[in-house]
Amino acid sequence: MANYILLIPLISSFFVTLFMLPYWLRKARQINLEWPDMNKSSKTKVAGSGGMIAVLGFIIGVLIYVAYVVFILQSYNSQIIEILALLTVIVLLSSLGFVDDILGWQHGGLRRRHRIVIIALSAIPLMAINAGKSLISIPFLGVADIGILYPLIVIPIGIVGATATFNFLAGFNGLEAGQGIIILSALSIVSYLTGNSWLALILLCMVSSLIAFLFYNFYPAKVFPGDSLTYAVGALIAIAAILGDFERIAVFFFIPYILEFLLKSRGGLIKQSFGKPDKNNTLNLQYEKIYGLTHLSIFLMKKFNIRPTEKSVVLSIWLFQIIIVILGFIFFKNGIFK
Repeated sequence: MANYILLIPLISSFFVTLFMLPYWLRKARQINLEWPDMNKSSKTKVAGSGGMIAVLGFIIGVLIYVAYVVFILQSYNSQIIEILALLTVIVLLSSLGFVDDILGWQHGGLRRRHRIVIIALSAIPLMAINAGKSLISIPFLGVADIGILYPLIVIPIGIVGATATFNFLAGFNGLEAGQGIIILSALSIVSYLTGNSWLALILLCMVSSLIAFLFYNFYPAKVFPGDSLTYAVGALIAIAAILGDFERIAVFFFIPYILEFLLKSRGGLIKQSFGKPDKNNTLNLQYEKIYGLTHLSIFLMKKFNIRPTEKSVVLSIWLFQIIIVILGFIFFKNGIFK
């Protein structure tokens, strides 16, 4: 019976997001919170910042799980503290993302240094509970206990890195939500196999919410996620790695974003990921050089005489992410399958 009850948080996250999004679409239209769909020649307006609803669905699902642990299992262990710290970080960063959206991504939103500082400060709840383990593997030196340096330095760096970088690979219908589904699903499997079943369920709450969100966000999108979702998903990936103590495989799963950061760095981190659509919505390169994985996908498709469309670019990046995940399970199997 307990196993079936645990489906309730997942179902709740899914349906809260699914049923609340139509209301968000109407409200966004009323207040003019709409953005142009950049990879289409028509540049139609689409509701923005819908990621707030996906985050809301996630939070409600997680709180239902907390209620189950407290009132049904009558357990008050350290997991509850870790979950509440996790939720606090997610709420702070999703709110920051929403503020960034409102200020206008087309105009740069918040200044970069301000974002980094606020993201780092958002890690304080995890730092305060001394989340994770301070034992780290150092090349050529072996395992070392860095003590208090782990919560003071490693945790904020991890949160900043994952939150900011997950936001780089974006701008295509369904891309961010699909990537979140793939990575968080993989990390939920890792969590379960490494004895962190509670963390696996928390991650699946976000996966459920993202699946519902994808119904409205996949091509042709009716809603965009905005920074309110990308910040939350990026942070959740880092938090899972910290609480589950599987930073190495999480970093491996994050390879597409590391590559995206390196490519974006060539353009001073200001080049956009969008393609340049013609009247048939075939995408062309916006710049002479490649400044992201979406640009690389368009380039390779043209090279092999494949028509690059927004949908095909998204699917190609999803496929690349799935391959990375499979390789991650192969390379790190000794640390996962025990």
